[in-house]
This record gives sequence, C-alpha cells and structure tokens, in this order.
Amino acid sequence: MTGMSVANRRRFARLTAAAGLLIAIVALLIAPAGPASAHAVLVSSSPVASAVVSSGPAEVVLTFSESVRKVPGKIRVVAPDGARADRGEPRFSGSVVTIQVDPAGGRGTYLVSYRVISADSHPVSGAFTYSVGAPSTPPVDTGDDSRADPVVGNAVKVAKYVGYAGLLLLVGPAMVLAALWPRRLPRQGPARLAWAGLGLVVLSTVANLLLQVPYTAGGGVFDVTGEGLGAVLGSTFGAAHLVRLGLLAAAAFLLRPLLAGPVGRADLVILGILGVAALLTWPLAGHPAASPAPAVSVVVDTIHLGSMAVWLGGLVMLAGFLLRRADERELGAILPIWSRWATLAVSALLLAGTVQALIEVATPGALVDTTYGRLLLGKLGLFALVVAVAAYSRQLVRRRTAAGRPAPMRRAVWAELAITAVVLGLTAVLVQTTPARTAGSDVTGGSPGYFSTTLSSPIYSLQVELDPAERGNNTVHFYAYTKDNRPQPVVEWRATAALPSAGIEPIEVPLLPLTDNHATGEVNLPAAGEWQLRVTVRTSDIDQATVTATVPIR
Repeated sequence: MTGMSVANRRRFARLTAAAGLLIAIVALLIAPAGPASAHAVLVSSSPVASAVVSSGPAEVVLTFSESVRKVPGKIRVVAPDGARADRGEPRFSGSVVTIQVDPAGGRGTYLVSYRVISADSHPVSGAFTYSVGAPSTPPVDTGDDSRADPVVGNAVKVAKYVGYAGLLLLVGPAMVLAALWPRRLPRQGPARLAWAGLGLVVLSTVANLLLQVPYTAGGGVFDVTGEGLGAVLGSTFGAAHLVRLGLLAAAAFLLRPLLAGPVGRADLVILGILGVAALLTWPLAGHPAASPAPAVSVVVDTIHLGSMAVWLGGLVMLAGFLLRRADERELGAILPIWSRWATLAVSALLLAGTVQALIEVATPGALVDTTYGRLLLGKLGLFALVVAVAAYSRQLVRRRTAAGRPAPMRRAVWAELAITAVVLGLTAVLVQTTPARTAGSDVTGGSPGYFSTTLSSPIYSLQVELDPAERGNNTVHFYAYTKDNRPQPVVEWRATAALPSAGIEPIEVPLLPLTDNHATGEVNLPAAGEWQLRVTVRTSDIDQATVTATVPIR
C-alpha cells in the first residue's frame, strides 16, 4: 500500500467500499424474514387463565397479539405435584403456540410459564394458572428464572445510547469536513472525533449482539452461550447488526482520505450510499421493521435517525471547532449554510417523528395511558425546548454583525447539545419499551398505571412491579436478587399493603411463587392514596429481611 499513488489508493478504497456494500445487500436479501409484529403480548389462552376445567386438556394454547418465536426450554407446564406436565417441544405457528400436555396429570392447579421473542427482538414472558377438577395449592416452577437480569436490560439501553452518540460523532465531522471545513484549518481534531464515533458505533453493535443472548434467553450479563449466540446471529436482529459491521468496515476505507483532506465527488457519493445503508440497519433490528406498516416505518425511522445525526453532529462540530477556530469571514460563509441544513434536519425530524408516532401510538388516549406514550410526550417536550433554542441561534446568525457575536451563540449551541443528550437517553429507553398500540392488549397486565421500583436490604434486592397501580384489583410481582444481581432463591414470601392516611390497616397479599426468586399475587386496593407496601423475604431458616415501598394509587 505504501507504494501506491494517491489515485490508486482512492481507486482501491472505492472498490473495497463497493464490495462491502454488495456484501451487505446480499446479507440483507438472504437474512431470515421476520413476521410483522412488535412487543407481542398474550391476548388469550386455552384453558383460560384461572379457569377450572372438568378434565385435563391434551394441550395448552397461547395466542399472542403478533407472531413470536421460541426461546429453547422457556415454556413449561407444571403439574400440581411439581412435575413437568408438558410433553415434547411446543409448536409455533405465527402468533399461536401449542403445548402438548399429559391429560392424565391429575386434579389440581397447573402453572403455565412462558418466554418467547417478538419479531422486533424483545422478549415476552409471563405465567398463569388453570385448575383441573378443583383448585389446589399452586405448584412452584423450579426451572430457571424466565427473566433477564435487570442489569442486562439497563446495559442494553446504555449500549443503544452509546451507538446513537457514536453515530452523531461520526456523521458530524464527516459532513462538515466534506462541505464546510475551511481549508486553512487542520483536520486532526475532527478526524479523531470521527474515529472515536466509529469506534463507539462498532462497540455498541458488538455489545448489542452479545447482550441479546441473556436479554432474550434470561440470565446475567455473562450468560452468553455458543448456542444462544448462534440463535441471535441467525435472527433478523443478528443479520442487521452483522450487516452494520460490514458497512462500517467498508466505510472506514473512504473515511480515511476524507478525514485527511478534500476528496472527489465519487468518493462522497459512495460514502453517502454506505451511510444510508448503515442507517437502515437500526430500524431493521427494532420496532419499525415489525410495525403494521413496516416499509413506511423503516423509511421514516431512517430519516429520523439520519436527521438527528446531521443536526446534532453538526452542532458538535460547530461548538467544538468552528466557532472557536474559524475567523469572522469564514463564519460569515459557514453559519448561513449550516442554519439552512439545521432547519431541514429539524423539519425532517418533526415529520418523520410524527408519522412514526401515529403508527406506534395509534390512539390519542395511548399518549397518556401508556408508558411508551408518556415517554414520547416527554421527548416531544424536550424537543420543543431545543427547537426554541435552535430558533434563537438562527436569529443570532441573521443578526450577527459585531465581531464578538460568536460567544453567546456558543452558549446557545451547548444548551442545544445538553438538552438533546437527554432526548437521546429517552430515545434509548423508548426503543426498549412496548409500543403503545400493543401495550393495552396483554391479558396478563401491562395497563397504564404501572409502578416499578427496586428495594434493597442487607441480604437481597427486590424488584417490585404493581399493575395497574389504581383503585381496585392489582397484580403484584416480586423478583429477588442477590447483591451481585443473581437470582436469589426465596424460602418464604410475605407482603402487606396499608393506607394509614385513610385508616386502612395492613391487607395481606396472598402470593404465588412462580420460580425460586419470583412470586406474584393479587390485591384489592379500595382507595386512592400513598399505600405502604411491606414485603418480608426469608432466604433461609435464619435469614430474612423486610423492605417497604410507598406506592401511589390513583
């Protein structure tokens, strides 16, 4: 390579990038086709949850809102004596899962627990009981916990946030160096920023692939098996991430000459094609590809993501380099062009975000009645604030006449970046949250007023979930974990709920152990107010601790 001329090196870079693009297109074409769904929820079952049937069924049928695929070993039917009642592997047909059951399992209460994967790569888990002849003491599922470690869920969100941050750090320098960078200024700073952005995107992509194994199958951060990784890589989610890595590798060959100096139009065109193809891999691995209108959702989400990268990446370059290094004459030429770019990017963000919200939220009521809708409203509120700051910056550009004008503009730009950093955080949470259009259809819960918190004691931590956190019947779930975030086996659970302000004495919450570290129960909370939830967990003959939580009930 050292003996090549500049022209030959650029020709080699173009050929390599084109080959990478071709490989990525082929990978997309042969990737496994995923059914149209997102965050599937259980909408019905046979037998019905809590039903009492006269004779044992030969099969249990689960019907989800959308198509699902299996997680090996994570669907179980437990007989009243604690033995496995399911026979063979469950059958998956679109949204219907059929589990063969021994009909001669005897009278009493049976426990059905499941964990499946939605088409958008998110796991769906739950449990319910039915009884044959008459109810009995529910059995306990002694199998592995069907939930992923909470650390895994948070790590997935962090990895996605890192990917978004890396994307804007990569796009911003590449865009500005290609079109707006003054020739007299050195390129080392923006080049280092771009390479750092590329590294963050690669790191995020690899981390998401590895974390997807325990996230879907359950387990801790390091519970990555060869079988699980193979299943992830063979899915649409895995194919999209592998394609992204290939496109990034191809793009790196063209980035090097661009970051070193001006390049020709052909190089920029190829780099642009690679960039758009890489952007497509984000929606192809998430909600948009599994929405009711996948083609529309993928396109608008790609526009949304690209506009975000252009806008925020440009702001980073503006605040970090141009406003400090460019002289007045250069800024006079750069800022009006950047202002038009920012306006176009923000307009595209608004349009694409509106279309995507209409698809994912579906009804106005879901904006306030679902977690997804409320997160979206928070994101829109922050976005409106940052647009107001951007409008102020645009006015500064228009009125800029004095030599000292860049200083207040720098403050406005940094304010934009600070607010949008929070917006990116909300976005990382949104892509892991059940879309509002499906959140209300789960027969096992997931209604609007969901409450969740984590409580700590000297011997365990306790994840508490209450649904719907309203007056009347509520479902509560408890998950016990050790201090190093491993499932904590529990010998005995006890819980009470009280409302001292209304003179309501503690109400005992009957609890059903589902696994060694997971229990659920039903409790009727007759009044609104700040309820005191008190939970005692005994982990051995001598070790127990009590934790309390204040739960707002509407």
